[in-house]
Amino acid sequence: MDIIEQIVARAKASKQRIVLPEGDEERTLKAADRILADGVADIILIGNPDKLKALANEWGLPHIHQATIIDPENHPKKAEYANLLFELRKAKGMTIEEAEKKVLDPLYLGCLIIKNGDADGQLAGARNTTGNVLRPALQIIKTVPGITCVSGGMLLISKATQYGENGLLILGDVAVTPMPDANQLAQIAVCTAQTAKAVGGIDDPRVAMLSFSTKGSAKHEVVDKVTSALALAKEMAPDLKIDGELQADAALVPSIGASKAPGSAIAGHANVLIFPCLEVGNISYKMVERLGGATAIGPILQGIARPVNDLSRGCSIDDIYKMIAITANQAIAAKKA
Repeated sequence: MDIIEQIVARAKASKQRIVLPEGDEERTLKAADRILADGVADIILIGNPDKLKALANEWGLPHIHQATIIDPENHPKKAEYANLLFELRKAKGMTIEEAEKKVLDPLYLGCLIIKNGDADGQLAGARNTTGNVLRPALQIIKTVPGITCVSGGMLLISKATQYGENGLLILGDVAVTPMPDANQLAQIAVCTAQTAKAVGGIDDPRVAMLSFSTKGSAKHEVVDKVTSALALAKEMAPDLKIDGELQADAALVPSIGASKAPGSAIAGHANVLIFPCLEVGNISYKMVERLGGATAIGPILQGIARPVNDLSRGCSIDDIYKMIAITANQAIAAKKA
């Protein structure tokens, strides 16, 4: 069973309620039909019910009738959600009239459904920007207590099975925070280790804080940031297996790890890699994808109190299917936290 099959199996075993605010978007609706057919999650579609049913008939989607369809213009909890949004945002100057308008926006409505306990996670972005997806999530659902930095994790599946967890590595941050400070980098490390457990199915995350230096082999302020982040991460999560600063080869290759960082339990055995900045992370995973034939899945948004994930606007039906299952896995873990 490969990693995606494992993720789907875990989702099926504990079905979560996932909101799809872009309910009438073609790829989204087709992915939802597959999810419902396979019993991966309970789906909540936001959109006009008549339009969605017509599209389902037009595209031959026989399982959409199993979804819960919420019309943002007319549903029983419209006033309740507006009042919830008003209470959450009145300190920021929002009026009840503004809240009543905002709940018509499917991205805001989806987050309010989750905040109210009526759903477990959300996936959008097939037709919306990352900013539009994130804004209501941060205003309504907010971040996990103790976390202020949202980041993007990535599953990297390599044919080189001697590395990571049989070729599986979890990377962070590859998508959100361009130049994290030491505190943010520590948060990214802790959150990426949680993603390794929740989504990667890795029971024993071993986190390497990457740099161009290993254990003081080079001196620079960016190396100092990584070592400071390491200390902060250990304070945040005392039981986390983490070490740094390590060069990538020292993190992954046992013989090099033993030579460059003798005595380290992580060097040569890492399955979670934390990049010092977004630039390095993004370039690295794309190069490994293209030159090394690895498969990258994500980004998976980390640090939000309940899972809200963002799609690329160029995503495929299969991408959406996988991300619904991933969002469900995050929701399962969030309930256990």
